[in-house]
Amino acid sequence: MSTANTMRAISQDVLGGPEVLKEVEREIPKPGPSEVLVRVHAAGLNPTDWKHRAHGNFLKKPPFVLGWDVSGVVEAVGLGVVIHEPGDEVFGMLPYPFGVGAHAEYVTAPARAFARKPAEVDHTQAGALPLAALTAWQALVDTADVRPGQRVLIHAAAGGVGHLAVQIAKARGAYVIGTASSGKHEFVRGLGADELIDYRETDFTEAVGDVDVVLDTVGGDYRSRSLRTLRPGGLLVTLLVSGTSELAEEAEGLGVRAVEMLVEADQTGMRAIAELVAAGKLRATVAEVFSLADAAKAHAAGDTGRTVGKLVLQVR
Repeated sequence: MSTANTMRAISQDVLGGPEVLKEVEREIPKPGPSEVLVRVHAAGLNPTDWKHRAHGNFLKKPPFVLGWDVSGVVEAVGLGVVIHEPGDEVFGMLPYPFGVGAHAEYVTAPARAFARKPAEVDHTQAGALPLAALTAWQALVDTADVRPGQRVLIHAAAGGVGHLAVQIAKARGAYVIGTASSGKHEFVRGLGADELIDYRETDFTEAVGDVDVVLDTVGGDYRSRSLRTLRPGGLLVTLLVSGTSELAEEAEGLGVRAVEMLVEADQTGMRAIAELVAAGKLRATVAEVFSLADAAKAHAAGDTGRTVGKLVLQVR
């Protein structure tokens, strides 16, 4: 049980499966200069959470508290903060990857990591959006500058990033092609996708071509294969970074481009996402909601790789 000065959080001391997660009691942090303290109401989960839990990735060795998605209420502001005040309902992504810690009752972060939560959605909906929606926005808008009439191929179109990317691409006026298993086609079509490919039955490289932009959320050989679906000068944005130049060199040899992208905390992007939500053009599909204490069950669900949309922890 938390006290007036402590909070509940989900931590781990070792790397491994969902069973390594445990509820702990920690002191409530205090916001530093240019920071806010947010009382977390809901926190989304993303594949990067279970990858870090199992392998450490950027965070290396535990102990650590995972989670980058936040929707909640500003509890206190640090020195110099003027854009938020206590009582504001906000949502945003903690700076990726080292600003982690959303799977707790309170979190501190730079004030400009957050935007006002759209009144049209509750905290559970808002908590599902930040990392996945920012990823899709930064890939399709900031990086690819998707324009009306362009052909956009989105892999894993029913997934956390994918289902939001479909909506963002449609909001930009694109013709959207998605890959997904046949059982998820109706769902993705309902989001606005114009064309769907069952990757289990069909080689997407034979089914689609003359693509302007590919968003790769899968990695592996999807990266190289996707290059061959692009029109001359087309762009592949992959979210699976290798840190090498091999993909870019292969793309150049084919007369196309390829970039590897990591999402960044971005208030401007969060405001754009909020505007789409308010306009009814963007909504996260929440597959399942778990209590904070059931974080291990949420991770187990994520580990299956079969989630349609997002998983969310309801913290408060």
